[in-house]
Amino acid sequence: MINRAYAVLTSLVCLLFASGAYADQPFPWQMGLQPAASPIMHEIRWFEQYTLWFIVPITLFVLLLLIIVVVKFRAGANPVPSKTSHNTAIEVVWTVGPVLLLLFLAIPSFNLLTAQLTLPQNPDLTLKATATQWQWNYEYQGEKPLAFDSYLLKDADRATYGKEDKAVYPRLLAVDNEMVLPVNKVVRLLVTAAPTDVIHAFAMPSFGVKIDAVPGRLNETWFKAEREGLFYGQCSELCGKDHAFMPIAIRVVSQEKYDAWMAAAGTNLQDANKTLMAATDLKKTVDVAANAE
Repeated sequence: MINRAYAVLTSLVCLLFASGAYADQPFPWQMGLQPAASPIMHEIRWFEQYTLWFIVPITLFVLLLLIIVVVKFRAGANPVPSKTSHNTAIEVVWTVGPVLLLLFLAIPSFNLLTAQLTLPQNPDLTLKATATQWQWNYEYQGEKPLAFDSYLLKDADRATYGKEDKAVYPRLLAVDNEMVLPVNKVVRLLVTAAPTDVIHAFAMPSFGVKIDAVPGRLNETWFKAEREGLFYGQCSELCGKDHAFMPIAIRVVSQEKYDAWMAAAGTNLQDANKTLMAATDLKKTVDVAANAE
């Protein structure tokens, strides 16, 4: 009986936290970058950890030098200051050393920038994101064009959109209409802002994407989501009083679910979104609950 009750309790706990497990978003006291969900973000995370092998020793070394200077060369311990004006060995070390360090940092940095800025020749999907104060408009390019606006989800509208679970649809990050994309597909993203608007920026941390949305200019980037889930970002360019209320949400699903959503979204976007939510959110909950049994 105790084992049965424990199993039921475990299942309830898993159901409670299952939905939040697949939503990539910031969390309290987060110290590192968000988990990678694209090849570029894997490289960014590697480069961050790589640079720490240089930053930490240099910081400790400089701290040690400061301590030595403060202790050894203070007025009380060294009343007659040194008149040394030149030291060839030190000059060579502090010139050659930083140059070598910069080379070790520059080469992988340039490789990463090249990977980010080299657009794939034949992307699987092309989208256009247009920013205005203070929302995003998404346009799907293809045989059946689709366009819709994406606004911050208000608490009063959560029940209407079926997004009451704040673990999955957090306050100030959830939107009414997410960008929906297929998994493991190369996405070409065109980013701009309305002609009479201000500069914004499209940022999706899990994908390693951050690009300005400039009025009258079309910027271009790319990414490939490697796993399904719900991913959150924000406008990262100060754009006015509601800058903090301009989130970005991307739902990555299987190709089959994406095709079904795309076919239905042209007729009724809200119904298509609810159908997709029912398929993705429920599946995740059932999978986690099944693993707990």
